[in-house]
Amino acid sequence: MGCYRNRLILSLLLIFCIFKEIIAFSGVISENKLPLISFDEGYSHLFGDDNLMVLRDGKSVLLSLSERTGSGFMSQDLYLHGFFSASIKLPADYTAGVVVAFYMSNGDMYESNHDEIDFEFLGNIRGKEWRVQTNVYGNGSTSVGREERYTLWFDPSEEFHRYSILWTEDQIIFYVDDVPIREIRRTAAMIRDFPSKPMTLYSTIWDASTWATNGGKYKVDYRYAPYVAEFSDLVLHGCAVDPIERSRKCDDIASVDGSIPSGITPLQKIKMANYRKKYLTYSYCYDKSRYKLPPSECVLDSREADRLKRFDPVTFGGSKRHRGRRHHRGTTRNDKASI
Repeated sequence: MGCYRNRLILSLLLIFCIFKEIIAFSGVISENKLPLISFDEGYSHLFGDDNLMVLRDGKSVLLSLSERTGSGFMSQDLYLHGFFSASIKLPADYTAGVVVAFYMSNGDMYESNHDEIDFEFLGNIRGKEWRVQTNVYGNGSTSVGREERYTLWFDPSEEFHRYSILWTEDQIIFYVDDVPIREIRRTAAMIRDFPSKPMTLYSTIWDASTWATNGGKYKVDYRYAPYVAEFSDLVLHGCAVDPIERSRKCDDIASVDGSIPSGITPLQKIKMANYRKKYLTYSYCYDKSRYKLPPSECVLDSREADRLKRFDPVTFGGSKRHRGRRHHRGTTRNDKASI
């Protein structure tokens, strides 16, 4: 009886800890906890004239790409660390060559040594899914591309989904619907290439026909224009920096509210591993056609390497490219198991 009772108590404690962690995580990143701001409170028109439209509620924005121009907006303030988020609905149907970007950069201030943290959504031909690309540059380290690409477990053109960036002094985390999909840590190997200067948040839609879909094989087809991306639930939650004095308006991001996540919990690590197992399609760390040796900050996972090698033996296995078509069985949305 005593043994059974102890096992019951341990089971209940385990359930309690998991439940507590779930609540803490959802509360930390929940849009109900983080203040949403209107467009006029935090953003300015970047380009595109009438291709940018702020809706009546003042908190939702439409960005469109036409044959004349793309469009975009930017944060009014510079930020040094914080949590930045938006709910985005991407264009539907034929979207080859179209790129929708949600990113941070200071390229206008530091042309030769700029920093950048990118979410890029890469369009595709009809019947093929959108792809998500993440990337990071620090101090102008554009010679080392740190791209990763993924597919999603949903159709991002059917409804809104939340995409978020956490940037602290020591780490960067990318989230999709509150699921962490990538973590970059400021290690000794990457210390010079880790983003460290104040940045502006940008959201844009533009024509990237030269590279976005199959290396530029498929271009934007303006018969399907305008391509419209919708943004809502805008979150700018970090340390604003005076652009002239370059002084921070808070001591650290935790002092802003306390609702910003401080890292990835054990439960989130499981979710991230499951996501990457199913949906990661490219990582620079394993690209043998690009790097003879992986960049020094890469922490290699043999199982991840094997999966990518099976997916693309040329890029990730160093095999020679043969003529003829290769067929891969990609992950489908029917594989929508819990992540």
